[in-house]
Amino acid sequence: MSVKVRIPTILRTYTGGQAEVPAEGTKLSEVIDSLEKDHPGIAARVLDDQGKLRRFVNVYVNDDDVRFEGGLETATPDGAGISIIPAVAGGC
Repeated sequence: MSVKVRIPTILRTYTGGQAEVPAEGTKLSEVIDSLEKDHPGIAARVLDDQGKLRRFVNVYVNDDDVRFEGGLETATPDGAGISIIPAVAGGC
């Protein structure tokens, strides 16, 4: 399945500055593999050493937080929009 992945500014060095890139896969883990194939190095910023989503990286498939869905097994239907959003901390 073909999906569109929205890339945060901090990861755009891996996508040649592109804010949105296409990827393939029927589930999130396959989409991340596709991203890594086309944009080497990006998976290491999204996944930890155990191959799980990094704690401070949020991923949404069509506005649904994958942590409350199926994690890396979350289905990615054809045409889905996927957002990678690094968590922001701080404040007063």
